[in-house]
Amino acid sequence: MEQNPNEESQKEQNPTEQGPTEQGQTQQDQAEQISRKHVVAGNWKMFKTRDEAQATVREVVGLVGNIQNVDIVVCPPFTALGAVEEILTGSVVQLGAQNVHWQDEGAFTGEVSVSMLADYGCSHVIIGHSERRHYFQESDEVIQDKLEKVFSTELVPILCIGESLEAREADRVQEVIPSQLERALRELTDPQTSRIIIAYEPVWAIGTGRTATPELAEKVHFLIRSWLSDHSSVGVADQVRILYGGSVTPENAGQLIEQENIDGFLVGGASLDAQSFAKIVQQSA
Repeated sequence: MEQNPNEESQKEQNPTEQGPTEQGQTQQDQAEQISRKHVVAGNWKMFKTRDEAQATVREVVGLVGNIQNVDIVVCPPFTALGAVEEILTGSVVQLGAQNVHWQDEGAFTGEVSVSMLADYGCSHVIIGHSERRHYFQESDEVIQDKLEKVFSTELVPILCIGESLEAREADRVQEVIPSQLERALRELTDPQTSRIIIAYEPVWAIGTGRTATPELAEKVHFLIRSWLSDHSSVGVADQVRILYGGSVTPENAGQLIEQENIDGFLVGGASLDAQSFAKIVQQSA
């Protein structure tokens, strides 16, 4: 019987009617098979002396030192990097910094360079935290410059983005988040994009005790991954790990990590206590 050419055309245009690709799987199947290793990073901010830092990280290593399926990072203040590195050597816990300058060296009082962080064995560095944006007026352009410098090294950047309470209440999240991503990531190549870690930190939840519900956080994480998908090659967005960072505690981490697009946490206050931090890591494993 002669086949209707219109039916044949419709079949070709409808991907749900097609069989497997030549590789034996669809792009969706490939994306579903991508497994993103969870990350839990502790941002100690301006807390802990050298001795306090060593005591805390020694306890952290003792509690989570056998966990292999989570990337664990602690970010002490600059003054404690060397002291913490001494304890972390040979452990699964990695060392991160809270900030970095975009120049290699120069008359920039109070700043540190990527080479200085490398000297201490740092593997990660936080870029664009909301407190840097707010208190030190770091612009998106400055953050882009920092990212460019970090990508010239082996450091892994943890890029922070998030909306203020005013933006949230004005229903501008769908505008603010893509705008921050566009200004920070527009110059990145696909290999650079796949290497970055993004931390969504709703500014209204940081240090306030208020936490986004798992459903609300997942909605924004999905928005971030969708933007990445629209601005990078196939599969790149599925490799990027997106962390949640807004008053994370052992009490709320379990429900948050169950969300499809939440790949770990940037922990603030709870990371200052080794027991609390370890519980968050264990729930992410």
